[in-house]
Amino acid sequence: MHHTPALPPDAATAHDKGYLRRLLSERNQTPTSGTGAIDAAIEQAFVRSVAILVLDMCGFSRITQRHGIIHFLAMIHQMEQAARPAIEGNGGEVIKQEADNLFAVFATPEQALEAALDTLRALGAMNTVLPPERTLNVSAGIGFGPTLVIAREDLFGPEMNCACKLGEDIATANEILLTEAAWASLPNGRYVCSRTDHQISGMDLHAHRFERCLFERPLHPWDSTSHRVALPGGR
Repeated sequence: MHHTPALPPDAATAHDKGYLRRLLSERNQTPTSGTGAIDAAIEQAFVRSVAILVLDMCGFSRITQRHGIIHFLAMIHQMEQAARPAIEGNGGEVIKQEADNLFAVFATPEQALEAALDTLRALGAMNTVLPPERTLNVSAGIGFGPTLVIAREDLFGPEMNCACKLGEDIATANEILLTEAAWASLPNGRYVCSRTDHQISGMDLHAHRFERCLFERPLHPWDSTSHRVALPGGR
């Protein structure tokens, strides 16, 4: 497991979107030959090797057309109530929520996968007592690699982009897709995944669909000692 050191306490408060914008403005006013130091400052402040989990609520158009946007917003709230404990219980941190999407980061892809599985299990339990028009389903995409993380605000990077495409555009209801990098970093002998290949937005995207666990998952797996990813300005 790779652990990225946290920033010094006296520097953490500076690493927000405003600080990034100041560095980017300075970079735009600097000749290309002199941008190296600014790039290094941005990387030191914001870039972390993290696993990214993207959760997407399924059925937006169909549900809003039948029941209205307020009904769907209430469903999004229920989805968040199920997902946040699963994410935090597996050592992750929610970075942002946009419409019917939830974005979180973890130290390892295994933690992200376990959080996705716990979310699906929680939603499944909720669905047993919900009426059909309020059934909750999500799709999930997981990436892993160097990512620019603005603490509790935003994420940027190729693995973030791929995780979004997998979770939002490709995965179906209750399906979990991992990027090649995320799948390759899972521990051996614990999970079965199948290779899937896709073309989207002019790019070839190789992914792996989660199929099953090779171990019995406990009903309450969350451990307060789970390693949390170190974020710029994080807790």
